[in-house]
Amino acid sequence: MDYVTGLRCRECARAYPAEALHVCDFCFGPLEVVYDYERLRAELSREQIAAGPHTIWRYAPLLPVADPVPIDLGAGFTPLVRADRLAAELGLGELWIKNDTVNPSGSFKDRVVSVALTKARQLGFKVAACASTGNLANSVAAHAARAGMVSVVFIPHDLETAKVVTTAVYGGHVVAVEGTYDDVNRLCAELASDRPDWAFVNVNVRTYYAEGSKTLAFEVAEQLGWQAPDHVVVPVASGSQLTKVAKGFAELHQVGLLDEEPHVRVSGAQAEGCAPVARAFLDGADAIRPVRPATIAKSLAIGNPADGWYALQAVRRSGGALAAVSDDEIVEGIKLLARTEGIFAETAGGVTIATLARLAAQGVVRADERVVAYVTGHGLKTVEALAGTVGPSATIAPTLEAFASAVELESGLGHRS
Repeated sequence: MDYVTGLRCRECARAYPAEALHVCDFCFGPLEVVYDYERLRAELSREQIAAGPHTIWRYAPLLPVADPVPIDLGAGFTPLVRADRLAAELGLGELWIKNDTVNPSGSFKDRVVSVALTKARQLGFKVAACASTGNLANSVAAHAARAGMVSVVFIPHDLETAKVVTTAVYGGHVVAVEGTYDDVNRLCAELASDRPDWAFVNVNVRTYYAEGSKTLAFEVAEQLGWQAPDHVVVPVASGSQLTKVAKGFAELHQVGLLDEEPHVRVSGAQAEGCAPVARAFLDGADAIRPVRPATIAKSLAIGNPADGWYALQAVRRSGGALAAVSDDEIVEGIKLLARTEGIFAETAGGVTIATLARLAAQGVVRADERVVAYVTGHGLKTVEALAGTVGPSATIAPTLEAFASAVELESGLGHRS
């Protein structure tokens, strides 16, 4: 059933119909989806959700599109991994990793794109488009191929090779733009006005697209036995994901799926080379000052984040924090997670883990909290970031003698007589 009652401006609360709209024409504030929470509370149950598919669509009543056959590659219901070895290294207690590296195209973007393109198809769009730092391009191209839609994705010209290849392979149009993501995004905003029959998932259907990130909160709560964590650490690019994770936990209580009102501290992770939201937090400022990105974490390299202010407010309201970590810390974060938990994250995941380590050392993330860190993309997308930092332990001739002389056996390596 469809529980959407319309759209509403987040600034002036003006109401709009549930159409392809994303900005208030009165105050230019962003629009958000409005649901009939009273009906949801009366009709939605944990048992109903448990009987659904093992994808984001088990939460269909809490998503902004009702479709019996959504455009679905199997996104969501990804593992929530107890990370005891990582917790021990960081001096934490109960730590979990939400491992979104295993989504169909290798990142959490499959969640938002599945929702956005299902809604776009319902609204009559035939072309799927986006501005992307890579992961979104992968997902739009893949889901459009699945749906039989034309895809046109726009990316910065200096994107990681793996992300370009894993977009182009789906047969759509890939347009590399000479400039940063913010340049790409401005172009797409202009194109969205010029081509109203194209569904730009993060422009004219952004209102619906963003709602897919709520499933990151829904799944964590369900996987914890319908309990909310005490603290979450979320990477920040546009700020939308963090904002919607916070909204997701609140919605679960609003519709009666969480017995107790959640008090989740939400912390955000950014790279020093693109940290407009973290910088505002650390400076005690309200305004988000745009920056020109210069970081290996290209999937987070949005210098003028559309939802940055809302993410900043969500962090402050919750009692969380924001931090900005260096490229060296990002690489160490990737390696730390891989070494302790066997999860290979892209640079955005390195930002999350490095920020988690920073906040744990500062006492912001505490040992008495149940903590969830969101790792949102697979490391195979950004192997360039590790160049020169990992490789063979030794290169030897194919003989026992060569092995014996080249490798100092550690206590964990046995010797057969």
